[in-house]
Amino acid sequence: MTATSAPVDVGHLNESEVRSYSREWPAVFSRARGSRIWSNEREYLDFFSGAGSLNYGHNDPCAQRALVDYLSEDGILQSLDMQTDARLEFLRELYDLVLGPRDLAGYRAMFTGPTGTNAIEAALKCARLATGRTRALAFTGGFHGVSLGSLALSSNGAKRSAAGVPLTDATLVPFDSPSQEPGEALDWLERAHFLECPESERPACVVMELVQGEGGVHVASREWAQGVELICHRYGVPLIVDEIQTGCGRTGRFFSFEHYDLRPDMVTLSKSLSGIGLPLSILLVDPAYDLQDGQHNGTFRGNNAAFVTATACLRKYWSDDVLAQRTRDREDLVTNILVDSGIADRFQVRGKGQLLGIDLGAADVTAWVASELFAAGILVETAGDRGQVLKLLPALTMESEDLNKGVTAIADVILRVCRESTAF
Repeated sequence: MTATSAPVDVGHLNESEVRSYSREWPAVFSRARGSRIWSNEREYLDFFSGAGSLNYGHNDPCAQRALVDYLSEDGILQSLDMQTDARLEFLRELYDLVLGPRDLAGYRAMFTGPTGTNAIEAALKCARLATGRTRALAFTGGFHGVSLGSLALSSNGAKRSAAGVPLTDATLVPFDSPSQEPGEALDWLERAHFLECPESERPACVVMELVQGEGGVHVASREWAQGVELICHRYGVPLIVDEIQTGCGRTGRFFSFEHYDLRPDMVTLSKSLSGIGLPLSILLVDPAYDLQDGQHNGTFRGNNAAFVTATACLRKYWSDDVLAQRTRDREDLVTNILVDSGIADRFQVRGKGQLLGIDLGAADVTAWVASELFAAGILVETAGDRGQVLKLLPALTMESEDLNKGVTAIADVILRVCRESTAF
């Protein structure tokens, strides 16, 4: 394996050993714009996008300008959940540009706290209070956060083992698999967890990602996803769809569930919602499952800076279907490069829109490829239950030339590592 650069020494700064990305990419980054990020030494092409929190690239000029203007006018930054101009403007645009055109205006927007796991925790609370039951059903390969409630729904072994306490009130069941007929899997799911259970023992909710990101980029089939929704409706169990990484256009629609014609009871949304990387998280909830006054709170529900940038990006990118269509088209562009290079013949390529994974089969090989790409000036993350998947998350706004250049370089490095590795 080629050495990249000397590790960045932070020991004298007393930083916790829990850090991770700074170990994978031993550089000190200083500035960023669009799909490029600069360290103190060089430029990198970003196929990571802040783990999907920068769908519109770094420092989107429109969002950046809106925030600077807001700050220069002494706009409110901290307001808990008091109403502000920035908050109301964001809600109006969310409904006018996103929910209304998709016949989803019936949802209520709950501000849950700054990160995605806060939205998951709020959704669990909604479901448990409404049903009077406690056990949540989730799927293998899913990842929903690292606070205890969301971690209980996640199947990442390393994260689960770090909980320090038993993870209770959740059951993990198999996600959709190409190796099994959807009807057979759905029949088992219904019998085991709904039909043959007393009503008091049925799940309080079902939580799922339709395109699993951290779990290795697994895509649910339409038949299976619609079958899960049908079972939930049949037994009065709320369906929660986690759109934290897949939302805001990542899969070629604003919500991934649009590909499946689903109408979840609750939707968690975060990451790219602010449009510029500021913390912002909401739960879209059917009124039947909404919480009442004071049943959920948090000091940092009122991130007005994020409301301002989110509003700017909703107006810029979601007043029409241009970005979404381009994202769908670029799935074909990336796939064609991987086919022409021979990567798609050798390895399984999975995903939707601009959330794509290349399953290299072994964690050490994937880590080697990611390290070589870092040395070549490209940031790419790994994923999967064994770290065996190279996950591509370019900004949806990445220039076609950069996308071509980056994916071609990724394919070249994979092929070179294959030639040098004893694993092939």
